[in-house]
Amino acid sequence: MDELAITVIGRDRPGIVADVAEALAGLGANLTDSTMTRLRGHFAMTLVCAGPGAEEVAVALHPLTADDQLLATVRPVPAESHRPTAGEPYLLSVHGADRLGIVAAVTRVVAEAGGNVSDLTTRLTGPLYVLIAEVELPVGVAGWLGGRLAEVARELDVEVTLRPAESDVL
Repeated sequence: MDELAITVIGRDRPGIVADVAEALAGLGANLTDSTMTRLRGHFAMTLVCAGPGAEEVAVALHPLTADDQLLATVRPVPAESHRPTAGEPYLLSVHGADRLGIVAAVTRVVAEAGGNVSDLTTRLTGPLYVLIAEVELPVGVAGWLGGRLAEVARELDVEVTLRPAESDVL
């Protein structure tokens, strides 16, 4: 079985997840990792599955894209080798007025600390901008990172919170 990365994006409508899942299940493809969301009236899905080859999956998804409302891409990816987590899980949140550069500034500081963003979601609700991220940090850098994030928060005039993630919350 091949490991495939599949993306589906386009105008949102009821049934997209069911249509994609049914097409993949019909081929015997097993969804192993996925994320799906609606972004300002548009649907976005990224998933990894184990199953038949990329060409066969692309053919099965083609009917879903025939009306040009959805775009689907399929590409093979190497199987991930199991590696132990290299860091500690933390939750990072940012709240404040919307302004250019929030994601860039905050994620740059995380990268400078050697951290890795494993999940990130942003939402704009009226004038309020919210960022929530799961990050993996090297042991012992959370204190330094918290200080740097406080500096960035002052520069951006936002509130930033960094706290250890409880394993039962993730």
